This record gives sequence, structure tokens and C-alpha cells, in this order.
Amino acid sequence: MSGEKGKINRRDFFKGTAIGVMGGTLAMMGIYSYSPWRKGHFPKVERKLADIGACKNIKVTNISETSWFENAHLMGDIKGAGGLLVNQYDYNWPPFGDGSGLGKGSYEKGIAKIKHLLPDKLDEAWAVTEKLSVHPENAGGYACLIELEELNGKKHKYLLDSGWSYKWTDECFKREGIDKMLENREIEALFISHEHFDHFWGLPVTMKYDPTITMYIPEGFYPEGLQYIKDAGHKGKVIKVKAGLNPVIPGMASFVFAIPIICRVYGEQSLYFNIKDKGLVSVTGCCHQSIIQFAETAYREIKYENDNLYGVYGGLHISPFEDWDPKYDDLVISLGKYGFEKIGCNHCTGILCAKKFISAGYPVVEGTAQNRSKDKAYLGNGDKIGFGIEV
Repeated sequence: MSGEKGKINRRDFFKGTAIGVMGGTLAMMGIYSYSPWRKGHFPKVERKLADIGACKNIKVTNISETSWFENAHLMGDIKGAGGLLVNQYDYNWPPFGDGSGLGKGSYEKGIAKIKHLLPDKLDEAWAVTEKLSVHPENAGGYACLIELEELNGKKHKYLLDSGWSYKWTDECFKREGIDKMLENREIEALFISHEHFDHFWGLPVTMKYDPTITMYIPEGFYPEGLQYIKDAGHKGKVIKVKAGLNPVIPGMASFVFAIPIICRVYGEQSLYFNIKDKGLVSVTGCCHQSIIQFAETAYREIKYENDNLYGVYGGLHISPFEDWDPKYDDLVISLGKYGFEKIGCNHCTGILCAKKFISAGYPVVEGTAQNRSKDKAYLGNGDKIGFGIEV
């Protein structure tokens, strides 16, 4: 879409989208946000243009996007436990169930039931937590494998997140060969996007196969999360990534957004890749920071090929519970103005949202709806996407 008619200057677009998500009547937001009138109200965006280098290509394998299987169960539990501001470790969800009931749990009581079994006896640990937790059958998890090739041909493998359910995550790891890659030390590091249950609580599955793997976590983890890394059996290096841009290797950087998130979680780490001759690719776990802030941050902070936002993959955090609100239509319109040439969405994007992207004619890479993923509108479990390479 980068060369299509109607693509506007990115600086002007970011000004417009900033208005589009502010207050005012919905009708006037739609008219005003995309009109020339907006230009006079914002200062010029100062770009830092940090050079993170360039890489040849990346390939992303969706290990699991099914964070949970039924929205109704998850939202019912959250509401019953007191709402979205309740500490996630108190819900009594697996693997930290202690048998005391919804909203009455704690990390300390829950981990005491299974700590002696981690990380090697996961089947036994899960059997214990299934009896003590609320809706253990609803736990799934998010994780993906990122394979990067440098310009000199050197290749790297990284994990983004480690799922939730021990049982489901281990099944998915084995399906995609992640277990063997970890055992063979082929995967260099595990990046945790944020501390949420569906991205982080399956950590012992990764530790089962490589307890020495280097971990990158966003600064802001709570004491329970930091302790869980130890209790899960991790024996390697833990790098607490500070807020802002953090280069990793040529062509790859993470960015930690210092934001509060529901269920008493703080901070999200997302990844940026600069693909030679193509442009910038953004990879995210949930994108709680919003797709607008994600793209605007890239524009403001990073120097990338052809000044082109080439692709995006991951959760885009628009209507994750299929509870569509008309205000989300502004975000759908906004996405079309970025000029992405490849869009791979899943997880908390929402199926309805992905279908709206497709209906709008955006270059969405559709999936296969296999391995318990529900729809072809987004990349499901086991699906792949390439940037700078065909898969």
C-alpha cells in the first residue's frame, strides 16, 4: 500500500490521528481528524532518527496466539474477582490456584503447591493446579518464534513470550519444534513482552528445555513476577530493559513503553526490525500502547529504510473481546494511512477487527484457522509470515 493513491505525509498523519483519539463528538472526530484544518494546531514532530542498523529479513512463526479459549469465561472471572484493576495473581487462575476460590488467591500460596515440580515435572504440576484453579481449561497462551538473518548471512532465533498453560504451551512448542531448538541452544534469547498471565505464566515450559536462556524483560515487573522467574527454574541472565529504545543486534531493537496495563501489570516491550531496502517491521505481543503510539514512536525515534513502515505482526489490541465500539472504526481508518505492505494480526486484535481490515482492502496476510485458531482472518497457531522473505 505504500505507493497507493491517498497515502499522506506521515508527519501530517500523526498529527491527524492525535486529534482522532481525543475528545469531542465522534462525528466531528471523523471529519476533522483527516482534514487539512488539523495542520495548524501541532508543532513539527522532531525525529531522533536513531540508527539501529539493518537486517536482511525476518520470519515469524506463530507458536500460539490462543491466549484463552473462551472470552466469556475470562471476562466472567475478571468481573467476579473484582474487575480489571485486581492483581492478576489474586484471581486464582492456573498455575497459581490454591483452592480458595475466585479472587482469593496469591502468588505465594499458589506457587507453594507446585514449586517443587518446576520446571521438569510440568505434567504433574499442571495436574495439581487443574484441581485448585479457576477455569484451568480456558488457559492457552501467546508465543512466537522470530528468525532473523543479518546482511552478512548470520542467522538468529528469538522467542517472544512463553504462553500460559503448561499443557497447551508445551504441546505448541513440540508442534513447532521449539522444544528441540531450545534443547540445542539454537534460540538465543527470550523476550517477554509484558507480565500478563497469557504471555508470561507459561515460563517453566521454556525453562524445561533451556533453563540458561537469556531473558529480556521490561523494567517494571512486580516482585511476584521476578520471583516466578527464579521459581520457574531459570538459571541464566535476566536483562531488565529500561523504558525507551534498546538496540539488540544490527537491524533489531526493542522498545519498552512505560505504561500501566490492566490486572496490575506495568510496561510493554515490543520489537522493531529494519529490513534492508524494505523498511521497518513492528512486532508486538499485545500492543497495549495502541497501534497509533506504536507507529508514531517508530517514526519519532528510529531511522529506517526508505522512511517506510513496511509491516506489522502481532496483537494490535483493538476489540480483543469482540466488543466492537464505533470509536474503533477510527483506528481501522488510521491503520490504512500508515502504508503497511504486510499486516499479520492475531491474538488480541479481535477477529471482527481483522475482518474489518480485510474489508477495507488492507494487505492482511490471512491464516489457516488450524490448531484451534478460530478464523482465517488472522494468522493462527502454526501460521508463518515473512518480511523481506517469502515463507
